[in-house]
Amino acid sequence: MTKSLDPTSSVRLDKWLWAARFYKTRAIAKEMINGGKVHYNGQRTKSSKMAELDAVIKLRQGYDEKEIVIKKLSEQRQKAIFAQTLYQETPDSIVKRETYAEARRLNVLNNPAPDHKPDKKQRRQLIRFKAG
Repeated sequence: MTKSLDPTSSVRLDKWLWAARFYKTRAIAKEMINGGKVHYNGQRTKSSKMAELDAVIKLRQGYDEKEIVIKKLSEQRQKAIFAQTLYQETPDSIVKRETYAEARRLNVLNNPAPDHKPDKKQRRQLIRFKAG
């Protein structure tokens, strides 16, 4: 049985983020909110904030920053398919994420890691070069 709330009520923000599968546990969701990684309608918030429909949430996950709009409320963690119906990512957010992902990918291709560590002679040359 799906436990969704009626549209007039609200759910704690940390509980909603957990139910929408942005974070694996409520404790991690609370930590991210208190650490300033989650903004509710453009402002820092507390984990006890009550999430409401059509609210805009901006959150960071690793390198990605997502901007989502709450479409449904739920306080139970369900299957991933159901969790994806709880929110909608804004088109600007999708474009920005793809742009940053492409930039990160190109940076890795343009600046590959060396095949091996420098040996003693090469380290001395690097030290002399950096010292001037």
